[in-house]
Amino acid sequence: MKSLFCCVAALVVTSLALAKRPNVVIIYADDMGYGDLACQNPDSKIPTPNLDQLAAEGMRFIDAHSSSGICSPSRFALLTGIYHWRRQHGIVNSFGKPFFSDSDFTLAHMLQKVGYSTACIGKWHLGFDWKFNGGPSGEVVQWNRKRKFYLPEEVDWSGPLKGGPLDRGFDYYFGDGTINFPPYAWVENEQILEVPTAVMDPHDIGFPIPEGNWEFRPGPKVEGWNPYEVLPTLTEKAVEWIGNQKSDTPFFLYFPLPSPHAPIIPNEEFVGKSDAGPYGDFVYQSDWVAGQVLEALRVNGFDENTIVIFSADNGPEKYAFERAEKFGHFSMGELRGLKRDVWEGGHHVPFVVKWPGEIEAGSVSDEVISQVDIMATIASVVGADLPDGAAVDSYDLSRVWSGESSDGGLREATVHNTFDGLWGLRQGKWCYINKKTGEHSKMPQAFKELRGYQDFEKGPLLFDMEKDPGQRVNLAEQHPERVERMAALLQTYREQGYSVER
Repeated sequence: MKSLFCCVAALVVTSLALAKRPNVVIIYADDMGYGDLACQNPDSKIPTPNLDQLAAEGMRFIDAHSSSGICSPSRFALLTGIYHWRRQHGIVNSFGKPFFSDSDFTLAHMLQKVGYSTACIGKWHLGFDWKFNGGPSGEVVQWNRKRKFYLPEEVDWSGPLKGGPLDRGFDYYFGDGTINFPPYAWVENEQILEVPTAVMDPHDIGFPIPEGNWEFRPGPKVEGWNPYEVLPTLTEKAVEWIGNQKSDTPFFLYFPLPSPHAPIIPNEEFVGKSDAGPYGDFVYQSDWVAGQVLEALRVNGFDENTIVIFSADNGPEKYAFERAEKFGHFSMGELRGLKRDVWEGGHHVPFVVKWPGEIEAGSVSDEVISQVDIMATIASVVGADLPDGAAVDSYDLSRVWSGESSDGGLREATVHNTFDGLWGLRQGKWCYINKKTGEHSKMPQAFKELRGYQDFEKGPLLFDMEKDPGQRVNLAEQHPERVERMAALLQTYREQGYSVER
């Protein structure tokens, strides 16, 4: 009887411990610029009331960075605490293999191991182990080159679809994989819900687009697939999943949005809600989606014990140049560059954290942080162990969240990179770039003149980011020793296989 009592008592204690652990929700926007949030851009032409409120109730980081200036690499880094370039630089393409190795330990694995219910709902873009019956034999000319693609009959749809979220620590997945990549179909857990029988023609999507291009790759699609239904469906699924959670089991929801990434397709009820054109309306809708998730947490009684993190995978797409000239809205804010760039605008992203009772409401931090830090920080908060070889670039920011001073900077340095060959390093206020430019997304001359940018004749580059966030004045010749030290530290990080000693 005594033994039975002890077992029951232990179960009660364990249950109470689990119930006290905070839930974790990460809302991850796609191609959203630092200057798109009204709360950090006084000249923004886009209302973002829900994200502004989140910032008012939490901590806004004004110097936060994604690992890469493009999609898949930043997502891998966020979920592992490992810089993307230790694995690869490029995105996962249509029907691409997983970005992960099977031995990778993810944020979802970590939380799953300490009793969390885990879900990913939305844009995965990290690959699956697809099986094929042949091909690819489809061919189309797109962007002035021939593109090969798989026809519906050349893909084995019988499942289960392995290598995706359920093999990376998530108990549940629902999404379309990647909105502008095939297959254009819903995936739930490891199953395609409806087998695609048609082919997406990138030149004839069948729906109007108000700004930019569809940017859809050719490939299998479900008959009648409507891109305008993707974001609303994902929102409904996220709200539904939150509503199904229990108060005695902590949960982790990773909610990567397909917006405001192209195709820029705000739903009808959001058209005209901004003064920045259709993209502004799409950002407004993305803000509304975040608000629906926050409201679901409140309605279900979870909001007081939930850490909510909002960020984005990289800076805004190239359409931002024309948008700035046409509407006076600068998606990159005062920063230089866009998506794909090592310039600041490519990876300097919105980052807001709310945790009632633990993070001071309305606080603002100028700490230089990276999304790879989420892994070690959450591990510290929930008391989880990180195994050897995990989260090798992740710093524990928990004391920054609590408002403690970090005496000038918690991170020793932060690596900036998108594609191999072009590298940057941030150390305190200093930003080093190893070439004469951080550009990949070509900046139009009209925009250069609008912002007063000049090309540099030689590299490397060194900027004082406190005085020069627009990266206009190269100080490398004035500080050669600093350039040499930063270049050497970057090389050390790249060669030694980690940047954080535990």
